[in-house]
Amino acid sequence: MFENFQNEILVVARLLLGGAFVFAGLRNIQNRKLVASLMTARGVPRAMLALWLGIVLQVVAGALVIAGPWTAPVAAALILFLIVATPMFHNFWDHQGADRATRINGAVSNVALVGGFLALIAHSL
Repeated sequence: MFENFQNEILVVARLLLGGAFVFAGLRNIQNRKLVASLMTARGVPRAMLALWLGIVLQVVAGALVIAGPWTAPVAAALILFLIVATPMFHNFWDHQGADRATRINGAVSNVALVGGFLALIAHSL
């Protein structure tokens, strides 16, 4: 039934996956002091530099996912980003109660994003 809409579905998938990262990167610019302090607390050396590198990756790679060039390497870069960022910001094992549940939800969401990027990579091969 949906095979006639494969290209349209792929465009929506790219917009959603890439757009999430463009949005997150822009949001991190606005919250850069808070995010850098969280990164410092988690032991990240040169946290502000690492944050800006992450922001550039989020925005540029997210835009490239939307636009379509270099899909597999860009998606792989975002998977690596998620592998690093998830335990840093969604460290549910260090929390209890509602905060733990929120962090578990964030970790599960990032796992789902990895699944979306793997599907995008598979489609591009």
